[in-house]
Amino acid sequence: MASPLKSLIYDDDRYQKSFKLFLERSSEHQCMRDFIHNSLPDILASVGNRKSQLNVIGVGSGEGSYDLEMLSQLCQKHPGVLVDNEVVEPSSQRLNNYKVMVAQKPDLEHITFTWNKMTASEFEEQWRQKNITEKADFIHMLHMLYYVKDPGATISFFQSLLDKNGKLLIILVSGESGWGKLWRTFRSQLCNKGINQCATTADIKSLLDARGVPYQSYELQAHVDITECFTEGDQTGELLLDFLTEVLDFSRTASPSSDREFCGC
Repeated sequence: MASPLKSLIYDDDRYQKSFKLFLERSSEHQCMRDFIHNSLPDILASVGNRKSQLNVIGVGSGEGSYDLEMLSQLCQKHPGVLVDNEVVEPSSQRLNNYKVMVAQKPDLEHITFTWNKMTASEFEEQWRQKNITEKADFIHMLHMLYYVKDPGATISFFQSLLDKNGKLLIILVSGESGWGKLWRTFRSQLCNKGINQCATTADIKSLLDARGVPYQSYELQAHVDITECFTEGDQTGELLLDFLTEVLDFSRTASPSSDREFCGC
């Protein structure tokens, strides 16, 4: 490499732009919504044990679009219950967008939102300091375990918060996907050493298997059009390439040989 590659997470504005572009060029939104509407309701049906209030924690909730869809499915399965929803999100911009969407959305009077502008590890530290004993019925982590130092410890902590019949939902890149192959091949060059940026479902399954933790696995099929990444100097392609590699200004900071290798993998 001509110079060390810097992680995209250090430039929140470019990260948000590249993420938005990725969603426009991929079927990610649709496959997530299909899962939330077709598979998740049956999972949520068993939580709560007929309680009058359900406690939910969203870890890395982003702008909340998926959160609100999941909350809607939860309330449909448990009509009339009150919901306490803890939102954990470190990005001020995304958290504010979430708040705006909640303010504009009707029929949420039965849901209480608690806003936590912090990382998962900061939330864990706060929870332990306050010695909170309250249990959660549903916890979800959608594409966020890449950004923690120890995914196993993070999973263990949030598992410990689950009430009887509580569910923990984790969504990550598949170990068998093109992204998984990219990260396996170029882990040492691409992945931020301070976090587990290259974590995949294969890593999490191995961890859970080693601990003897039962789980159910679902495969979500998503595709992304990377055509623009192959046009030299195309700003849209460069932005998308940043998101795919999780590297800030990848085409400018990676050596030409590495650029060719990544695009051809």
